[in-house]
Amino acid sequence: MTNLSGKLAVVTGASDGVGLGIARRLAAAGAEVLMPVRNRRKGEAAIASIRQQHPGAALSLRDLDLSSLASVAALGATLTAEGRPIHLLINNAGVMTPPSRQTTADGFELQFGSNHLGHFALVAQLLPLLRAGQAHVTSQISVAANSNAINWDDLNWEKSYSGMRAYSQSKIAFGLFGLELDRRSQAAGWGITSNICHPGVAPTNLLAARPEVGRSKDTPQVRLIRFLSRHGILAGTPESAGGPALLAATSPGGLFFGPSGPGHVGGAPAEQKLYSRLRSPEDAARIWTISEQLTGTSFPAVATIAR
Repeated sequence: MTNLSGKLAVVTGASDGVGLGIARRLAAAGAEVLMPVRNRRKGEAAIASIRQQHPGAALSLRDLDLSSLASVAALGATLTAEGRPIHLLINNAGVMTPPSRQTTADGFELQFGSNHLGHFALVAQLLPLLRAGQAHVTSQISVAANSNAINWDDLNWEKSYSGMRAYSQSKIAFGLFGLELDRRSQAAGWGITSNICHPGVAPTNLLAARPEVGRSKDTPQVRLIRFLSRHGILAGTPESAGGPALLAATSPGGLFFGPSGPGHVGGAPAEQKLYSRLRSPEDAARIWTISEQLTGTSFPAVATIAR
């Protein structure tokens, strides 16, 4: 990466997995990395891990639970009070396929509420700081955004629940948001660059045992992914899977990045063909408006957007 000395980077989900690898690479490049975390103990362990390799790394923790809009607002207020321009924001944190339907503190289906709405509200809260830093905003989606669809008639999956379909919806919505953010920034002169990316497939805790989401043991899928990753077969590693986000964070806006290997599940990062479900500017505008209403946040109005 280029020298990022003097830059402030904010990375969600940086306490382990892909996010930890991203934070490590940013710190190695000289950026000051701010890590909003839900679990302080894990966050402190992550900082200690990075400093083993980079003793002089500038790292700090803040509190954030993306499943709570109050927590998102609190972080926004804290960073606003600190008043420091943000140069890179990498929206990486996520939750995947709880076995049964769960809801956020605000009553949204957990994946839609955390993966999309929480990050949407965070960007709205931090917009003045992002504009001040002419920030590069990167939103991490998933290969799952290339299947299923947004359940427009039941966004919170109250009528029926499919963990995988709800996960796909959260990532499609988040991808549409990331692209719409760049369009609105260009139209209104916000000075923000926004890209989206996906990490491919790598052994992280998304499909591992997570009692907090009702998963008592590792899934067969994550055991297979660990085997493939360990033997260098198709899948990436948590470190390599962060490559697309880092490329996205240093590239022109409105683009989509992912691994370039077979099936786009591993390999070096590269620009990708946009998934069909992310190509509709009308869908992007629709999810943007709905997200403002659901989160109670708002962005400055934009008069005309090229679509």
